[in-house]
Amino acid sequence: MKITYTPEGAEEQVFEYNPNKLMSAEREALEKRTGQSFQAFSLGVVRGNALCRRALLHVLLKRQHPTIAFDDVDFCWDELTVEMTKGEITLMVERLREKPGNDDMIEVMLSEYDSAPDDEGKARLPIAV
Repeated sequence: MKITYTPEGAEEQVFEYNPNKLMSAEREALEKRTGQSFQAFSLGVVRGNALCRRALLHVLLKRQHPTIAFDDVDFCWDELTVEMTKGEITLMVERLREKPGNDDMIEVMLSEYDSAPDDEGKARLPIAV
């Protein structure tokens, strides 16, 4: 998954994000900040949950700027994009189809399939498993 942060008046920053490759301290910080399990948090990122996306951006920025506070991370919604690859979309749709009630989310994901980038290597689920 690719996270692109393009703050107005500043340089674009692109992060490759694999929820299974975060450090345990980062995962714990995300759980504490959002009040959700890490699995629920990672699904929240995919579903467009604002708090989850802000918390994720904070963790990603903190790697480059260790002293940045959560309250310093504030952005317009169009300054942050979360982009899945074709393979990630396919795997996520398969997972969502396992449980009823996900038709809207499946429809949104499939509508993004044609414009999604191809995978470089083996695709992984874009959520924590």
